[in-house]
Amino acid sequence: MSKEHIGFIGLGLMGRAMVECLQKAGHPVTVLGNRDRSGVEEALARGGKEAATAQELAAQTDIVMLCVGTSDQVESRIYGEDGVLAGVKPDQIVIDFGTSLPGSTLKIGADLAAKGAIYLDAPLGRTPAHAKDGLLNIMCAGDKAAYEKVKPVLDTLGENVFHLGKLGNGHTIKLINNFFAMTTANAMAEAFAMADAAGIERDDLYGVMAAGPNHSGMMEFVRNYAVDGKIDLAFSVANGAKDVGYYRQMAADLGKQSRMSTAADATLREARDGGAGDIMVPEMVDWMVANLGKKT
Repeated sequence: MSKEHIGFIGLGLMGRAMVECLQKAGHPVTVLGNRDRSGVEEALARGGKEAATAQELAAQTDIVMLCVGTSDQVESRIYGEDGVLAGVKPDQIVIDFGTSLPGSTLKIGADLAAKGAIYLDAPLGRTPAHAKDGLLNIMCAGDKAAYEKVKPVLDTLGENVFHLGKLGNGHTIKLINNFFAMTTANAMAEAFAMADAAGIERDDLYGVMAAGPNHSGMMEFVRNYAVDGKIDLAFSVANGAKDVGYYRQMAADLGKQSRMSTAADATLREARDGGAGDIMVPEMVDWMVANLGKKT
């Protein structure tokens, strides 16, 4: 039986790994890249095809997948004369794997539904290395029948695939998750910096904190950099700032005010805007050491 023809938009580190996984599983893939063509060329070398526009990609494929960085980038590929919306077919399923604003997701879903297509939000957990081996965590939401239809493809990409209810729930849960993660990471980075200022060994502090209920995977990531110089969380400050900012926008769209994200948002934006956007989140330990004495 022939496998679904996938149209894939966005071949950054995560997207290109996902495309490789899909192609290894026997899916024909048509891709649409941007300025960096390395992921496109890799896909073409494995027998993939390249579309000239998002409209063309949607018209030629069974399932459309997007893996881009921001809601603005998603909307730029959906809308316009040559966007996905212009080429989409009735009953076609479009999946956003990025971390997007739920309000944007709901708008796109309604516009696709007007053309008879179905939109699913399915943000991801884990890394490009996991994606290459089909071991992602996938937080999918939207129409249940559409989810069941594409679940075999999602199972190709993910080890843990969840259906989380109505459209937008995936992006909402991912933003809540990332807000909590970035708040925890920055708090731990400051804790190490404050220990330095007090003349306390970092591993002594960690030993006490990790022995109690504070212990977490995120604490481990920050500790591994602070003590061993090891980066095993490849997530940039710029991405963290974007996600916490999206979380705060989501809260505002719900008519709510987030109190706990205020410090993480301000700290990540200060680091990003000061030129540290490309460092990885565990490296915020160094940034905290350098900036702990500055008034905000």
